[in-house]
Amino acid sequence: MAFGLSSVFVITIFAISFTNLASVSLVLARKPCRFPAIFNFGDSNSDTGGLSAAFGQAPPPNGFSYFGAPAGRYTDGRLLIDFIAESLGLPYLSAFLDSVGTNFSHGANFATAGSTIRPQNTTLQQSGFSPISLNVQFYEFNDFHARTQVVRKRGGVFEILMPKKEHFSNALYTFDIGQNDLTAGYFSNMSTDDVKAYVPDVLNQFQTIIQASPVGCLPYVMERIPVLAGQIDDYGCASPFNAVAQFFNRGLKKIVEQLRKNLPHAAITYVDVYSVKYSLISQGRKHGFKHPLRTCCGHGGKYNYNKNLGCGAKVNKHGKKVLVGAPCKDPWTYVNWDGVHFTEAANKYIFERIVDGSLSDPPTPLNMACYRN
Repeated sequence: MAFGLSSVFVITIFAISFTNLASVSLVLARKPCRFPAIFNFGDSNSDTGGLSAAFGQAPPPNGFSYFGAPAGRYTDGRLLIDFIAESLGLPYLSAFLDSVGTNFSHGANFATAGSTIRPQNTTLQQSGFSPISLNVQFYEFNDFHARTQVVRKRGGVFEILMPKKEHFSNALYTFDIGQNDLTAGYFSNMSTDDVKAYVPDVLNQFQTIIQASPVGCLPYVMERIPVLAGQIDDYGCASPFNAVAQFFNRGLKKIVEQLRKNLPHAAITYVDVYSVKYSLISQGRKHGFKHPLRTCCGHGGKYNYNKNLGCGAKVNKHGKKVLVGAPCKDPWTYVNWDGVHFTEAANKYIFERIVDGSLSDPPTPLNMACYRN
């Protein structure tokens, strides 16, 4: 992507990074960055209303813990990107695809639930994966970049609601995508070896940086794909799927290194979100999460997850619609919200572990990410 030379990228990846105390001390002596805007790209882990605007609102009980009603997010409250915006003193991001009540003066969100890096050859209804892949989000951003500056010239409310030209070169760019590229293969009956074989192609298709999760710990993967007892680790996660995710990340790290050479004027930071999420699941009870694997909002099964009766699902009983996919009464004790996405409490936990930069490379706090090391 051809962003401004001063653009700052936060790249979240799987690889473990170690804190360099000397570097941290140097950064802390500088003034905190003042990001005027955030531009986010990704999937449901950071979608604040994109898929809802295009295909219908994320239904209740999504959003009930914080917003009190559906808010375009596939969780009970806020996402990691919301906590990032809060920490930088910025409002929550409006979805690029949402035309109602949007304010783009502080950035825009191009993420949509179900998105992949590599375009899918199926429809959303067929596979559950969004047609708005990363390359489409890139096209949307380019169009947004150009058109907003034309619209701003109209003055009045148009000038107020659109980002300034200089915001694009001084913004924080975040990428939270990649998980669906792996699960798309598994749901097409591919083996872990088959998925591993196409990982290099996925990595070659994206133009910038991405994030994914330990997919072998998600109920919607473990419930739908048979796993042998010997392939389950000590914490209940499916080892083969996590091994592919880590293989994916090793290839990603090489591309990140190349990006630093290609974009010498950009401050590029990548964050080890994989380790945070895996630690949250494997040691959840120590951190106050009583249910590290079980789904808060769902119906039936080992993980309270049913792909046919998901969160908010209703069935006909005696001529009436009855809610069976009801939310738990204590979502703050759950890591997983609906079998696919994390709860607000889990998202907040992840944010609090990465904001100080101790899991970043370079080890830079989020509010110092504008500085190049």
